[in-house]
Amino acid sequence: MPSAIASLAEPGRDCPLCPRLVDFRHANREKFPDWHNGPVVSFGPKDAAFLIVGLAPGLRGANRTARPFTGDYAGDLLYQTLGRFGFSSGSYDREGEDDLALVDCRITNAVRCVPPENKPVGAEVKACAPFLQMELAGPRRVVLALGGLAHGAILSALGIPKNRFKFGHNSVHEPGSGFALVNSYHCSRYNTNTGKLTEEMFEDVFRTVRGLLDGD
Repeated sequence: MPSAIASLAEPGRDCPLCPRLVDFRHANREKFPDWHNGPVVSFGPKDAAFLIVGLAPGLRGANRTARPFTGDYAGDLLYQTLGRFGFSSGSYDREGEDDLALVDCRITNAVRCVPPENKPVGAEVKACAPFLQMELAGPRRVVLALGGLAHGAILSALGIPKNRFKFGHNSVHEPGSGFALVNSYHCSRYNTNTGKLTEEMFEDVFRTVRGLLDGD
């Protein structure tokens, strides 16, 4: 197993790196004692060729269930689409009570703790960058950024100026890091409700990903 994969690390449950997120975590633990309320670890095989990067856990989603994109609408759409394109097996349950497994796919977030109003600040993205850098250093062939902020976090983690590769839905970039970087609008309910992202548009992105992985 490559050393970059063997050394993949996750933040501890009481990670102290971001004071604002620590305070928010403590407040949520008091308010919702049965929730996860901690850094959310990546999901899927460490040696997956396909990596999906979101921005941060949702308050009532991954922050509650402890699994990326599980517990809210964004996860419903994401895991449904992963299944259609052969990137998952088993069944998906919004509460995480399932036998879901990812197939050559891994999911992570640029920021591992839920931020107030779902908006991390730059210092928090920077503090979590080493964890993202380790994920990107794996044997990835395709990395999918869900949203412009995740796209920017990936470029920053790679030390690439953000203006070098402009975010665009279903765009493909070659950042020179051994993988193709694909963009998609975030699969949030807001984006689908407003028509910014349709299921067909989202599936188009996965057709692009599958084509890149299969060499089509």
